[in-house]
Amino acid sequence: MKKFFAVFLVLSLVAACSSAFIIPDPVPGGGNKANPEAQEPEPPVEEPEQKPGLAADGNDAETYALILSKGYNYETPDNSGAHAAEPFRHIRQSYDKTLKKYVFDFYLHIDNDDDRGKADVTDRQRNEIKTDGHSPDSLVAQYGETLKMTWKFCLPAGMKTTTKFSHIHQLKGLDNKDGNADVALPAITFTCRTLSNGKQQFQVLYTASKVESDGKSTYLARADLSEFLGEWVTVSETVNFADNGRYSVIVTRMRDGKQLAKVDGVELDMWRTGCTGMRPKWGLYRNFGEGRSLASELRDEILKFADFDIRKLK
Repeated sequence: MKKFFAVFLVLSLVAACSSAFIIPDPVPGGGNKANPEAQEPEPPVEEPEQKPGLAADGNDAETYALILSKGYNYETPDNSGAHAAEPFRHIRQSYDKTLKKYVFDFYLHIDNDDDRGKADVTDRQRNEIKTDGHSPDSLVAQYGETLKMTWKFCLPAGMKTTTKFSHIHQLKGLDNKDGNADVALPAITFTCRTLSNGKQQFQVLYTASKVESDGKSTYLARADLSEFLGEWVTVSETVNFADNGRYSVIVTRMRDGKQLAKVDGVELDMWRTGCTGMRPKWGLYRNFGEGRSLASELRDEILKFADFDIRKLK
């Protein structure tokens, strides 16, 4: 019976992850002594699993309200292009049979969506959940603080990429009230990219401070993207945000426990001059070429995310 249960559990994880309504406005982004002879101690009691800070609840129509109520925010192209006449909510909820719970679905339409309606940005599009200057202190790092961030995501089978970027996670600084902080470039980026040989790759990138190091990027980890596609993975990311900070991350495939990417406590400059805090972003932010010149290499995508959690470590 135990053997049958174990087989059933493995098979259940193999499964690939497979309008009129009111859209609430997002909150505008902001610059925000023991006795040695005592008896052997009892085995530690495992603490119950804590609920994630932001998890889908199945109430799809109120998805944006849920995001805001948990201290997070969103940037979506709900009114771009043809959506201006009939707005389309780009972050939704659906029931996932693999996780056996509701998850967030992030939509992007290649021929329509843009970057928040910015007329001067014609080569990219984004759909993201983030924290920002309006988030509670617990969700934004100040200098010297350490955040542990965990979440799950599933990239769709057959996902298309180009030699440009398709970012799915970033750690960025928050600008100050004068708008002169060094926050144009993310410190950490998870991106999906097509190489010159045609193979697709998942990359963890570190980008140095633009002010101090001219914004150069280096690879912290790389993996074959095919290991991710159609699979749920978990991420555990721990970051000390300081000039001499530290960065660690482990990305694990849920189906078989395979570790797909790992960065183990590397020392990095994880602060940005003039910023009012450092925070995470998740979703899909991709480049489709100037004037959509690379659009034919891409397609509409739905990326799945679940169980966002941010905790400050002491």
